[in-house]
Amino acid sequence: MAPDKAGGAGGLTLSLAPGLAQPKKRSLTIAGHRTSITLEDAFWRELKAAAAEMKVSVTALASAIDAAREPASLSAAIRVYLLTRQRHGTPKG
Repeated sequence: MAPDKAGGAGGLTLSLAPGLAQPKKRSLTIAGHRTSITLEDAFWRELKAAAAEMKVSVTALASAIDAAREPASLSAAIRVYLLTRQRHGTPKG
């Protein structure tokens, strides 16, 4: 359905904070290797918040996600982890 004049499909109007959807690339050292990860700023913020809540570094959390991920990119695994965490609380292992 095409967006209408109200800004959304069927009259649904959404508001997104400026910049949160902009992808940002950062480098982390995971398993002894420098790895570049590209995530939208909103996901970087959530990853930092999750790490702080768990009292670990962002690198430690990203390393744990990397070790547990199925065959998917690390960026995708981080997004799914954060979505799961948001919907169901902190995922176990």
